[in-house]
Amino acid sequence: MRAPGPSRTSRFVLLLAGSVCTLGASLPVHAQALRGETRIVESEARTTTDKRDNEARAREWNLRAEDWSRYRTLMQGPLGTYSPNLDPLTALGIEARSDEERRRFAELQVQAEARRVQKTLDYQRAYDAAWQRLHPDLQRVALPGGQAGGDVRGGTGAAEPGRLAVFVKEGCVACDQRVQQLQSAGTAMDVYVVGSRGDDKRIRRWARQAAIEPAKVQAKAITLNHDGGRWLSLGVSGELPAVVREVGGQWQRQ
Repeated sequence: MRAPGPSRTSRFVLLLAGSVCTLGASLPVHAQALRGETRIVESEARTTTDKRDNEARAREWNLRAEDWSRYRTLMQGPLGTYSPNLDPLTALGIEARSDEERRRFAELQVQAEARRVQKTLDYQRAYDAAWQRLHPDLQRVALPGGQAGGDVRGGTGAAEPGRLAVFVKEGCVACDQRVQQLQSAGTAMDVYVVGSRGDDKRIRRWARQAAIEPAKVQAKAITLNHDGGRWLSLGVSGELPAVVREVGGQWQRQ
C-alpha cells in the first residue's frame, strides 16, 4: 500500500512560503538600488542648480561661466588666503594668464567702477535736491561716504580735481598739527574724520580742537566729512594723518 503523498493544500502552502522567502530576500537589494538612484538624481539636481547659480553670478560681473569657475578655484588657493574679500575682476586680473586676458579684466573693472560711481553720483544729486527741498534752512549733513558735515554745507561727495583729501582721527595731535599747517598755507582741502561713526558731534568737536576756521568752512575752502570707510577703500598705506591727492586716477600721498 502506497504511503499517502502531500496533499494539494500542503503543496500550495510550501510554494507560497518559498515565494515569500524569495521576495523577502530581493527587497533589500531593490531598496538599495532605489536609494542609489535617488542619490544620483539629487546629485544631478544639485549640479544643475550650482551651474545656474554660477552662470547668474558670472553675468552680474559680465564674466563667462568659465571665468567664474576659475575665480572660485583661485579663491580656494593662496590668493583667497591672503585676500579673502577680493572681487572677481581684481582676482582674475591679478592672476591673468596673458596680456590680452589682463586687459580684458581691466576694462571690465573700469566699466563696473564707472557704473558704480555714476549710480553714487546720481543718488547724491537726488539726496542734495531732497535736502534743499525739505530742509533748506538747516545745515547740511550728508550720508556716510559722501560730503558731510558738522558745520559744513555739503557738496557732491566727490573730491574736486586737484584738491587735497586729508584723513585724520580724533586724539591725534599730529593730525591736528598737519591740518593747521595746511590751513595756514591757504590750502583747499577735504577733511575726512576716520572713526567718526556718522556722528556729527564728533566732527564738530574735532574741528574745534583742530582750530578749523569757520569762515573757511562756510566758503568751502575746507570741508568736513565722515570717512565712511573711504580711507580703507583707497588702499593707501601708512599711518594717519594722510594727505593724498588723485594723480592719474590713483590716490597718492603728498
